[in-house]
Amino acid sequence: MNPRYILYIHLVLNDIILLTIFTLIMVLSYIVYTLNVSFCMFLLSIGLLSTANNPFTLAVMAVECYIAVCFPLRHSLICTVRKTYAVIGLMWLIGLLTVLPDIFYAFATESLDFFRSRMFCLSANVFRNPVLKERRDVSNIVCLVIIWLTIFYTYFRIMCAAKAADSKKARNTVLLHGFQLLLCMLTYIFHLTIEGLTFLFPRGGLNIRFIITILIHVLPRLISPLVYGLRDKMFRKYLRKYLVCSIHKQP
Repeated sequence: MNPRYILYIHLVLNDIILLTIFTLIMVLSYIVYTLNVSFCMFLLSIGLLSTANNPFTLAVMAVECYIAVCFPLRHSLICTVRKTYAVIGLMWLIGLLTVLPDIFYAFATESLDFFRSRMFCLSANVFRNPVLKERRDVSNIVCLVIIWLTIFYTYFRIMCAAKAADSKKARNTVLLHGFQLLLCMLTYIFHLTIEGLTFLFPRGGLNIRFIITILIHVLPRLISPLVYGLRDKMFRKYLRKYLVCSIHKQP
């Protein structure tokens, strides 16, 4: 299998996990309003882990594109299936290292009654210590700076490569990765947007949270993989094939 498609599948699966978690939290919040803290912490941890994986996946996809254009003869040696799986495992490990400290700190500082209690499922309610928020903000900034530098570096190196059609397509692909990364960064203004709108419209708290979740979390993760997939010739070929087959199979 092509490593590029492995990374694309990983991006889509990661988005599916994230959308499932956010949808589940939103539905439960509307139905029962409060959740058990332990269950809420479990859901939030998976959501935070998936959120951290998205930018890393985009950066790795940009690097793969850069290697394909600038080192075409060595691409098959550098970008192997085994190395791709190893990089994906490393991404999940880095994500765990950003999430597990919050969980361990909560277990060390909170009482047993806290984990048995019920509350509205928010990250700020479960991981209550302000030190955790500061640590998370610092780690997010460091990771995003590294990822943006990676995308800018790969883009400008591809620009300096041969002026061929493949190079132009590769530049557009890296630009698309940058656009996808911008969509991912909307996640970091999620709580700020909700707090501002809730302050202006205090009676519509749940409705505001639902609408902002759709706009910031759901739509970007539906649009970006679809756009990236439809640009790929192989993807379009098989998509057209299966669509035609499904139409012909209908009675």
